[in-house]
Amino acid sequence: MRPIRSRTLFLLILCGAGTAHADPSPALDRIGLSLGGYYADTDVRLRASSDLHDLGRASLMLPSGHETPGRARLEFLVGDHQGLEFDYFSFRRSRDQTLQQSFDLGDSHFDLGAQVHGRFDLDLGSAAYRWWFGDGPGVFGLGVGAAYYRVEVGLSADVSANDDVIHVAERYDADAVAPLLTLVWRYAPSERWRFYADGSGIRKNGGSLAGHAWNAAAGVEWFPLANAGIGVEYAVTRIHLEREASRYDADLDLHLHGPAAYLRLRF
Repeated sequence: MRPIRSRTLFLLILCGAGTAHADPSPALDRIGLSLGGYYADTDVRLRASSDLHDLGRASLMLPSGHETPGRARLEFLVGDHQGLEFDYFSFRRSRDQTLQQSFDLGDSHFDLGAQVHGRFDLDLGSAAYRWWFGDGPGVFGLGVGAAYYRVEVGLSADVSANDDVIHVAERYDADAVAPLLTLVWRYAPSERWRFYADGSGIRKNGGSLAGHAWNAAAGVEWFPLANAGIGVEYAVTRIHLEREASRYDADLDLHLHGPAAYLRLRF
């Protein structure tokens, strides 16, 4: 009888262990991939000052307009209540405008009325480890991680100098790593529908490229297929960066807000 009792006890332990292990919330995916873009209203402003020019702080604003920056997100669970998320965001803007005021950047002077070509590139990538709280259709997530951002700005124009027209150009690029904090809420009333709201923020003090950024979004996902669906959301992003260098200092402000659409794959 002892072998039988031992086997019975072993089977009971296995059954108990299987019962204790809960599946993740239906609002979470073991693996999720989102690919899409924003149709966003954008404003980009550059302010610069230099000890080489006694002009105080000049400002240049690339005209506002609609852009479609791309975005990709990858997330997967580690167990049932923890996970990783990787996010990449890319923004490019290039505009021509007539200067409404004189502007100095680095060693170059841009005259009032000059036709200036401005270019602004931003790459922002992040990785966060998340803890999920809740087992039902609604869950709340808290994540910490790091964000990497790279900025490149270029200005060029043909200006008059001593009755001659010369081409002047200035550019700079810099990158930095900053700590990241994320907050997420998700709710799945059924297998086909999911609602969510999330926010994230980064901040870095000191160094050649300091600043802060935050993002907030709310949206809904619909899955006509078991492993594929579409999502729409409305997002607001604010980024402020400060560059300090021996030749000049500069502040960059980027504001984006608008709807987004993306393809969602889940496994």
